[in-house]
Amino acid sequence: MRMRSVLATVTAGLAAATCVTAAAPADAHSGTAPGVHACSPAVSITSYSDALDKTTYDGTFVGNLSALAVDRGGRIAALSDRSSLFTLDRETLKPTSVVNLVDEKGAALDSEGLAVDRDGTRLVTSETEPSVRRYERDGTLVGSLPVPDALKVAPAGRATTNLTFEGLTLLPGGHTLLAAMEGSLSGDTAGIVRFQTWERTRHDFRLSAQYGYRTDTGLGVSEAQATPDGRLLVLERGFTAGVGNTVRLYLADLRHATDTRRVDTLTGQDGVRLARKTLLADLVNCPSLGAQAKQPQPNPLLDNIEGLTVTGRTPDGRLQLLLVSDDNQNAVQTTRLYSLSARLPHTVNG
Repeated sequence: MRMRSVLATVTAGLAAATCVTAAAPADAHSGTAPGVHACSPAVSITSYSDALDKTTYDGTFVGNLSALAVDRGGRIAALSDRSSLFTLDRETLKPTSVVNLVDEKGAALDSEGLAVDRDGTRLVTSETEPSVRRYERDGTLVGSLPVPDALKVAPAGRATTNLTFEGLTLLPGGHTLLAAMEGSLSGDTAGIVRFQTWERTRHDFRLSAQYGYRTDTGLGVSEAQATPDGRLLVLERGFTAGVGNTVRLYLADLRHATDTRRVDTLTGQDGVRLARKTLLADLVNCPSLGAQAKQPQPNPLLDNIEGLTVTGRTPDGRLQLLLVSDDNQNAVQTTRLYSLSARLPHTVNG
């Protein structure tokens, strides 16, 4: 979303994560030893690149990037919230193609979440309604998924404009699709957001379970990405004018969470178990690697990070992650790609 102050299936991509690796861009800034670049005991940063910042490809601005997904052959699909869907080379991470996406009436999307299904079609969220639509590789609209009334933007529902479907991911096996709301519904306690799922049917997906997730104070969910074991990597992000961005990476577990689709309001009440989460890293603690910021930041490496995907594994079993920041086509923000690795704990704290 535009910030305010205060795969085969992805499953196939995850299954292929043991062999598909997005290499650091040729001009990336990186270190010699991963352990030296620890952001936390669980997460290290390998490199970053600003090579795409304020560039164009085939007449299209390369920026406003809000989501990443592993495509067939290990290529990276990168989604702009201005309705452009890029394919990035797996080695250089530079664009090799772009298609424009529109809704049923030919209007542009506020496209924020992305998953690549097992047939190569793209599942794309838009914050406007919100919606989840399916597109062919060439950008042809195929159809859309149902959305619960409560998750629709007011007055149709209880969601706030620009605080709807920000993350999208397919869980291992490709049978469950999950969309993460960025902000709380009206009536829910501030900071408790809804994660909506759909189950695959013979022809597409049908509405299924819903879960509650509590964000840190002042932060919203900017991405949710499935791990190979069925848990979720969740990016929480916020911005404070004059201070900069806060970006934290959490591991969430839905296995013991309550299905909240019939719970009208989420207030942290007894009997409703929210998703468990544990902090993997506050990215402010990552080494800056010489990065520079165009506006005040608590760490010059930080920017408006919105996209995350799992691209592979390191030889010692750590997940390789690729992150991207949304520059909002703003002169004081940067389109930056980050390569990180993470070792996941066996359990998630309550």
